[in-house]
Amino acid sequence: MSDPSPQPVEEPEVSAEEAEDPLGPPAQAEGVTEPAGSEPLHTDPAPDGEDGAVDVDRTTSSVEELIVALERTTGERDDYLDSLRRNQADFENYRKRVAKQSADDAWRAAESLVDKLLPVLDACDGAIQHGAAEVEPIFASLLGTLEREGLARIDPAGEAFDPNQHEAVLHDPAGEDDDGTVVSDVLRPGYSWKGRIVRPAMVKVRG
Repeated sequence: MSDPSPQPVEEPEVSAEEAEDPLGPPAQAEGVTEPAGSEPLHTDPAPDGEDGAVDVDRTTSSVEELIVALERTTGERDDYLDSLRRNQADFENYRKRVAKQSADDAWRAAESLVDKLLPVLDACDGAIQHGAAEVEPIFASLLGTLEREGLARIDPAGEAFDPNQHEAVLHDPAGEDDDGTVVSDVLRPGYSWKGRIVRPAMVKVRG
């Protein structure tokens, strides 16, 4: 038994268009068809007017927020400045009070010392008036030292009577040439310390 000879396979006929484009037309997804005369789908941009309005609104809102923040910051600055001025004024008043208190304390301490020395000065005066010449250099040295520190002797013989500095304990009638009340005699000298009366002068007045 002899084998049958193989039969030749017939190739399908190819048209001229297919021969020119061996890859053939592009494949189309199964079940998807594009309507005839349709145009490709695309998203239309928003109208120019709407974008501009949004930008203006945002800018206006930002400016308003900046204005509010600036006003708040300015108010805080003014509050801080007012507080600083008050603190400076309080400190200046405190400094003045402390300086005045210190000066008053120093004056009172010195006044107390001078007041304790007045009997010594009076004793020296009395001794000199009674002829104790040896006391005079000591008295001059002590009085000179105190005067350099601020002590002033009040010895108003022949001057007009001043009730702020003089204490009148005796009185004589006015003379023909007297113009007002004058100090005719100093019974005890007075003293002042740095312009403030420590003890008025005890005097006899006329007029």
